Amino acid sequence: MLFILSSKTNSLEKSMPISTDMKRVLMVAYHFPPLAGSSGIQRTLRFVQQLPDFGWQTLVLSAHPRAYERTSSDLNSSIPEGTVVRRAFALDTARHLAIAGRYVHAMARPDRWVNWKIAAVREGMRMIREFNPDIIWSTYPIATAHLIGAELARRSGVAWIADFRDPMAQVGYPSDPLTWQCFKDIEQHAISHAAACVFTSPGAARMYCERYPEAAGRIKVIENGYDEESFIEVERAASSRQCLNSDCVTLLHSGIVYPHERDPEQLFIALGRLKAAGKIQPGQLKLRFRAPEHVHLLQQLAIRYRVEPFIEICAPVAYQDALHEMLCSDALLVMQGTGCNQQIPAKIYEYLRARRPILCLSDASGDTARLLRQAGMDAMADLDSADQIEAILPLFIESVRCGMAALPCRDMVSGAARHRRTQALAQLMNGLSISALSFSKKMR
Repeated sequence: MLFILSSKTNSLEKSMPISTDMKRVLMVAYHFPPLAGSSGIQRTLRFVQQLPDFGWQTLVLSAHPRAYERTSSDLNSSIPEGTVVRRAFALDTARHLAIAGRYVHAMARPDRWVNWKIAAVREGMRMIREFNPDIIWSTYPIATAHLIGAELARRSGVAWIADFRDPMAQVGYPSDPLTWQCFKDIEQHAISHAAACVFTSPGAARMYCERYPEAAGRIKVIENGYDEESFIEVERAASSRQCLNSDCVTLLHSGIVYPHERDPEQLFIALGRLKAAGKIQPGQLKLRFRAPEHVHLLQQLAIRYRVEPFIEICAPVAYQDALHEMLCSDALLVMQGTGCNQQIPAKIYEYLRARRPILCLSDASGDTARLLRQAGMDAMADLDSADQIEAILPLFIESVRCGMAALPCRDMVSGAARHRRTQALAQLMNGLSISALSFSKKMR
């Protein structure tokens, strides 16, 4: 695969001509290969892959890889030939601009990559002049991406889509009042100026319709999903399903364990109680945390509640290997705190496609639990309740062991494919580009 690195623009793009017979979207995204360690990378990457199927060519404006804490080349080959990818100068304030571990907090608002904006706006305007995109699309959770998208839209007059994914300014989040106000200002500007604001869950969209009723007509839902081609490749490579631990039930949590939003302490308390009561013995269950990031937290909890024999903490692996592990697990674990009731973890859609039993530890009234109920999942408890987890866990493990646990319904699985989400985005952009063309003709 041939890449060209331009020292002038810090660009990294495949050396093929851009199409002249397709509409174009400039996608501003921090999360893009070779970044590693975030499931958020999949949303932009799969849109980039699949939008050409619906008549849209993608241009990507991202950050220089030095800004990423971890990198991996495993997804580079997923970027389609012909995709223009430009990477603007960016530093991580906490790693590159700190002295003795300390830095000026104003240099990290709204996030540690705010310095990315200066070079990204300059590079983005070059791309707009060069390629004349029909739409600008920027994506959170790096809030600086919306600052860049807003400024590019202001300077160029191109219609802007703000892909929020999840809510920005929330009660108690961000905890720093000045950062919270910065988030609030960014979301208010986006709601006022973006041609469309996109969220990944119905609850988040409802929240913003209530918060900004004047913008309700421009607030849309395009959920996350799974990539069918990736699963097909994994299934083709593995001729049969392999057991992760042949001697016991393995319950897999794949991805980051957040100390607050996905606090696992009540789960560890429940597991400790069940062990003490003899209801679950070592050798019957392995709770595997793959790439949890907060390893020390899990180790401390395991020691505190004396459940070390049940816990496996595993290092990050390549994306395809992570999917294979989901397919081979006996069951999958979802954790989502009450404070995230308007959010759905992106990996849930991959869990659904893996078609393994799912244990959901989440508020029953939240979007995560709602989605899994729709998929036919019935093993649920509140993440904040050790009592509920203690009651459900032995029953769930036994149902998995006996092959009686519910599996996600196939209709729900097929409806969650990313190709359908991409089609929804293309339809939204088609409508916006037609509206912009009509407005331009009127002005003439």
